[in-house]
Order: sequence, then C-alpha cells, then structure tokens
Amino acid sequence: MKSSQESFADSLWWNESEEPPCGFAPHTGQSEVDVAIVGGGITGVSAALHLAEAGLRVALFEARHIGFGASGRNGGQVIPGLKYDPEDLVAKYGPDRGGRLAEMAGGAADLTFDLIARHGIRCNPVRGGWIQAAHSPHALEAVTTRARQWQARGVPVEILSRDEVAARTGTASQFGGWRDPRAGAIQPLDYTRGLARAAARAGAMLYEQSPVRGLSRAPSGWSLQIGQGRCTARRVILGTNAYTDGLKPGLAQSVLPVQSMQLATDPLPAELAARVMPGGVMMSETRKLAFYMRQTPRGGLMIGGRGAVGDGEDARLMAALERGMLKLFPDLAGVPVRYRWSGHVCLSLDGLPHFHEPEPGLICLLAYNGRGVALASAFGRMLAGEIAGRGEAVYPRTPLRRIAWHALRRPVMGLGVRWYWLKDGLGFASK
Repeated sequence: MKSSQESFADSLWWNESEEPPCGFAPHTGQSEVDVAIVGGGITGVSAALHLAEAGLRVALFEARHIGFGASGRNGGQVIPGLKYDPEDLVAKYGPDRGGRLAEMAGGAADLTFDLIARHGIRCNPVRGGWIQAAHSPHALEAVTTRARQWQARGVPVEILSRDEVAARTGTASQFGGWRDPRAGAIQPLDYTRGLARAAARAGAMLYEQSPVRGLSRAPSGWSLQIGQGRCTARRVILGTNAYTDGLKPGLAQSVLPVQSMQLATDPLPAELAARVMPGGVMMSETRKLAFYMRQTPRGGLMIGGRGAVGDGEDARLMAALERGMLKLFPDLAGVPVRYRWSGHVCLSLDGLPHFHEPEPGLICLLAYNGRGVALASAFGRMLAGEIAGRGEAVYPRTPLRRIAWHALRRPVMGLGVRWYWLKDGLGFASK
C-alpha cells in the first residue's frame, strides 16, 4: 500500500514548481539562539521570518524538507477566517477579544498576499475569491447567515443563488452559497519555500534533514538534540501540526491527523477551462466530508477530499474522489488525471486551532482544521509579535488535553465518517 507521507513526490506542487527546493544544510555542532522552531511548514517559516525581522536570533529545524507536510501538499486555498463565525467568536471570547480575533483571522488572506508581494514569491497567486456552496437547502440557511455576519463587518461578500453558483463554477449540483472576495489561490509548496528564503535573507538560520530527537529543560531555557548536535534556546516553538510526534508527551494525542487526498488533471481544453472553475475562483462544499476544488496554475482541475485513516493511501478512496469529480463535472470525462497524492491535515475536536504553553517558554501551535495557509501565516506573525515584546497574542492559550479515545482513533474515526455520510445525506451543513 502506498504511503501517504511519501506521496509528496507524486503531487502537482512537487512536480510543477517555480521556487526550487531550498537546499538548506543539516544542522551540525552546537548553536545558541533566542528562539528555536521545530517544523518547516507555514507556521514555522512565518514565525522565523517575523522573528528575524524583529532582530531575534532564530533557528528552524525541519526533519525532511521545507514544506514536507500539509504546507507543501494542500489545495492552495487561501481562505480567511476561522471555522467559527464572527458572532461565535464574540460569544466565546467576549466582544473585545472575540472582535479582534475575527479581525485578525479575517485579514489572514490579505497578510498572505502581502507577504507574497513583499518578498517576490513565485507561487502563482490569484485572488478569484472562494465560494462556499450549499449542498442542500438546509445548508444554504447556514451559509447565508455566515455571509451576513461578514457583511455586517464591512466585507463585500456576495450571497449567490443556485444559478449564480452554477454559472461561476460549472456545476449545477449546489443549492446556492456565498463568495468571499478576500480569498485566493496559490501554489502552496512554492509559497512555503519562498517564505523560508525570505526568513533566511532576514537572518534566520534554517536547517533541513534535521529531525529534533530530544527536548529538555536547560539553565538558559531549552536544549534540543539534533542528530549529534545540540541547540540551546530561550524559547521553543513546536509547529509540527499533523506530523507531531512524541517530542512533547501528550501533544500528538491532543489532536487528530486526518488524511486528505487530492488529484489534478491535465490542462483542460479552452472551452472547458472557460466553464469549469474559471477565473481563479475556488469552491468548497458544506458537506462534512466535502470536496474542495480549483483550477491549477496550468489550467487543469484540482479536487480534494477526505482520505483513509492512517498512513496507507487507499486506492479505492482515490477512485471515489475521481468519481466525485466526474459527478460534479461530467464534461471532464476523458480528461486524463495526471497527479494523485495525499497527506495529513490536523483537526481538533472543537474545530479551533490549539495554542499551548505547557511549560514556560515552550509554545505549541497546531490544528488549523483545513484552513492552514492563511491562518498559519497570520499565527506565525502573531507568535513572533508576542515573543518580540509587541503585545500579548490575540488568540488565547488553551490547555493541553489528550483525547481520551485517541488510541482507538482509527475505528472511532471510521464510525465518525459513516455518521457524517448520514448527516451529509440529510443536508446538514459544516463550517
């Protein structure tokens, strides 16, 4: 059975990139820094960039290559906001903090595209907006409410009828939806590599093929064992997300790594490309087990959806994803599928990112629940701002709690998938 972790080499992004691999050397010997970062995804490289720009001495350690995990193999959708709507955030955190959190998350896409422009990152950015399409009349009520909350905050979102969604996406399978104009699409591996290079130019030290094997307290803060070498740091950021291991006991057991599958076709004929997801628009369904889709930079169609539990990539589910694509877009029959790949995203039970400081100076940030491109960019900057003394992070720290049934997650999540198939069939909406 094909390994999901190793399928990065089969991805569209790995094979069609403009930013070459970073080629940072492995860490050797001894080093001492203000902040050590574990994980070379968007959280880590964004934090490294903003910390280095603030004048701190930073080292980032990536076990494989920059963008190895979800950051380099996701759908490239830059979607602002959290899974919670603005009014939910205000109800949960109060009008001040909840309002500021909605503002930060709502501006995450703007930040992402600003970083791309400021650092000249070659990642095919396009801002065609994001449509969240309702798969049932019941779901349409939920997405309309969400759209109106953003309208109340001055965002020029559009509420779309069934015919309008069909005209903009090329599929008549949805019941309407809303479009967020702040959103856009990128080549995510190129974006992550470009941010990493920007961090290096700012003075951060980045190391690839440098797995951190041990983490312990030290007189000056923390000591990290990297191969035969060692790094001491006043603070440590763990940004390993769905690829979190046992470096901090209990952290991996506090979240759920979920496999996501994707495929991409050859470039579409011009007539099809003008009808199927044209103009850089992206779409996600409201189903809990939803599909998300967009055109690729070269004019093919990319679609993603839920994969198997565990590391083994299930060919039957990949075939089901292709059937789902043809159900949504029957005219794609006969268009070759060129790339098929998968990887893990990180989910939390409450649908929100988790921000822990289980010990002084040890910071853990993970679980973007499928919205990691924009959120990780913003949260990396948020962490850097707090560490650099520019004010308390707007996102509150959360206690580190193991999921009681984590050891049984495979059968439990299998039952959950069947439950969500039932809910989807009944028309309930997901955030």
